[in-house]
Amino acid sequence: MLDGMNAPVITASGVRRTYRGSGAPFEAVRGVDLRVEQGELFALLGTNGAGKTSLLEVVEGIAPASAGEVRVFGQDPFRQRAQVRARTGIMLQEAGFPADVRAGEMVTTWAATQSRRSDDDVLAAVGLSHRAGVAVSSLSGGERRRLDLALALLGRPEMLFLDEPTTGLDPESRRDAWSIVRDRLDDGVTVVLTTHYLEEAEELSDRLAIMHAGRIVRQGTVADIVADEPARITMTIPSDAPAPPPLLGSTQLERGSTGTRYVITTPQLQEDMYTLLSWAREHGVSIADLDARAASLEQAFLSIAASSGAAAQPEPAAA
Repeated sequence: MLDGMNAPVITASGVRRTYRGSGAPFEAVRGVDLRVEQGELFALLGTNGAGKTSLLEVVEGIAPASAGEVRVFGQDPFRQRAQVRARTGIMLQEAGFPADVRAGEMVTTWAATQSRRSDDDVLAAVGLSHRAGVAVSSLSGGERRRLDLALALLGRPEMLFLDEPTTGLDPESRRDAWSIVRDRLDDGVTVVLTTHYLEEAEELSDRLAIMHAGRIVRQGTVADIVADEPARITMTIPSDAPAPPPLLGSTQLERGSTGTRYVITTPQLQEDMYTLLSWAREHGVSIADLDARAASLEQAFLSIAASSGAAAQPEPAAA
């Protein structure tokens, strides 16, 4: 895990990426600064068309930046791709395996391309040993994702890029994948994760960044990201009950036949809950459907997604 004592594995300064075609140029990444420390798990999240994929391809060395500077292990990941690639494992969203190749054969073939040879049983690590002799076409979608992860682990990489690693996995398999990632973090491996599962980012990340419209709009720990978001209290009280006392947060209410439903957004959850419960006890009010929630990553993400007032322009499919 992150200890803050080592040089960063990834640095990006003023990174831009522009697509040029027959029409007007489209700038998908608009001046991104980024720093990923050795041994941490950094999650990169993005709203629709945010530029996340375009940025990742630059950091992975698949495409050059149009402007700015990127360094991975102190090297340019595009111009010095051979040196950087030897130290990284990449799990793409779609690997495109040949359908008639067996899972074990795929591992053997992929291992031959690695400059760092490893005797690790990566199929065992992802729970696929019993499927080594099965053709890729006969693997389930979740099993193919686990095979993707196995190939990324070959060669004992110092850094892993995991692009939507648990898509298609059932909850148990997802937790197993999390355990594999944690084991690599314990070994000092740096991980860059992209995911649509916000719970996954909350569970695994040391730090994260949220991209929107080509820029990083929030960055830090989960606590940093949600710090500016309000908590929420919902409850229903009988129609004949006295009105609740003034609270620090704002209140909306809906009157129904059986009671009044309150939705309270508050910057001070503990104080407002204490006030409400003390009031209810003093007046003998029975509160129904009481639910109190601290701010969440999902709430912050949705707030960012809604902030533009319009959908972002989709990213091009390829550079």
